[in-house]
Amino acid sequence: MGGFSEVTGLQAEIEVQEYREGGLNGYIHKLAGPAKFSANLMLKRGIADNDVLWDWYAAVAKGNIQRQNGSVILLDPIGEPTKRWNFMAAYPVKWSGPDLKATGNEIAVESLELAHKGITLAR
Repeated sequence: MGGFSEVTGLQAEIEVQEYREGGLNGYIHKLAGPAKFSANLMLKRGIADNDVLWDWYAAVAKGNIQRQNGSVILLDPIGEPTKRWNFMAAYPVKWSGPDLKATGNEIAVESLELAHKGITLAR
């Protein structure tokens, strides 16, 4: 879908489930539970000529949920990929357009928030 100047929400955690064993009062067992991806991905970029992000959001807003797999690719200073995170079954849950101010000179930025089923690090 293009280059983004900012991506947030690349996070995952393991839920910890506590278990109290009868007769042991000195500690609580902490067992590893399922992986949890509680944060949505937030993608931000300068306004582009194409409307792909808006069209995807608009389709979902009309009830046509189109889940997509995708990747966030970190590039080095010369544009070569250094890391890749893959996300699964994502769909947009929020689109934000730019704040427009005639007296300002800020870059017009749009953002898209994606709910997803998980993130993996590509190797």
